[in-house]
Amino acid sequence: MTELIEGLPDSVVIRCLARVPFYLHPKLELVSRSWREAIHSTELFKARQEVNATEEFICVCAYDPDNLWQLYDPLHDLWITLPDLPSKIRHLAHFGVVSTAGKLFVLGGGSDAVDPLTGDHDGCFSTNEVWSYNPITRQWTTCAPMIIPRAMFGCCVLDDGKIIVAGGFTDCRKSISKAEVYDPERDTWAPIPDLYQTHNSACTGVVLGGKIHVLHKGLSTVQVLENVNRGWRVHDYGWLQGPMAVVKGKLYVMSHGQIYKQERDSSKLVASASEFRRKIGFAMIGLGDDIYVIGGVIGPDRLNWDVKSTSDVDVLLGNERPVWRQVASMTRCRGTVLGCTRLRI
Repeated sequence: MTELIEGLPDSVVIRCLARVPFYLHPKLELVSRSWREAIHSTELFKARQEVNATEEFICVCAYDPDNLWQLYDPLHDLWITLPDLPSKIRHLAHFGVVSTAGKLFVLGGGSDAVDPLTGDHDGCFSTNEVWSYNPITRQWTTCAPMIIPRAMFGCCVLDDGKIIVAGGFTDCRKSISKAEVYDPERDTWAPIPDLYQTHNSACTGVVLGGKIHVLHKGLSTVQVLENVNRGWRVHDYGWLQGPMAVVKGKLYVMSHGQIYKQERDSSKLVASASEFRRKIGFAMIGLGDDIYVIGGVIGPDRLNWDVKSTSDVDVLLGNERPVWRQVASMTRCRGTVLGCTRLRI
């Protein structure tokens, strides 16, 4: 690589470039070939961490268009489109999605493309494939596959950056209790203790207090993993059911048109969310102090039988008196949100 700026050490230039907002990186690439190489280098990612210039984004994949992800930049209120996920599975859905070590990971899932004649899910109900997206190099890469194919499962990241997957449905459409852990540095999977119980419904995972909590839809119990070696513990907290978001380590649930702060044994009403009663398939996620409600489908009512796919983004501002406001809508994605997570670059 030739000198980035004549007369200046490249290490100094890299630290300067690290302070440039991520959304401007494509323009920096146009300066020269050496600048393009610098923008796509791991050194730049490390420098962004060193100078405390990392930014947090929301990653979203929706049903339309097929296998496309977008990043939301909350500081500049804009959407960035990623290259298409190069999976051979059409309309990949019911997957797990997390981020760790500055990369986006898409794990498992199956096709949501249904043959209208046979009802077959494109020949693939669940898979064990794992993809990672590096926002610095802007490339998707295949990773070591999971031990067991699965869809509709719990997926979380431990404090040490390792990924836990648990439960869900395997390729024979049977619910499973198997769990495993992925080490992104070594690109390896290893089995961990099974869940104590399974249920014939989708499950989800959230991290609270450094512990992984797996919840099944329609099941009041919560399975908690504090230490991989000790296995899971079952608690019946009686938590509310509905879309969930974690904000600064606290769990929030949307239930019956209201947002509640969910404590271990109680729930506290935070704000009304009545405008979302007719909306299904949206994502709810915490970022900073705020709760984002993204995309979804507005179902029919007595006056209008049309089904409308949306790309709207509503934010519940986390101040003393929570209020809703709208931010920039997704520019490409719309409809049912298939995956949503945070990514720090």
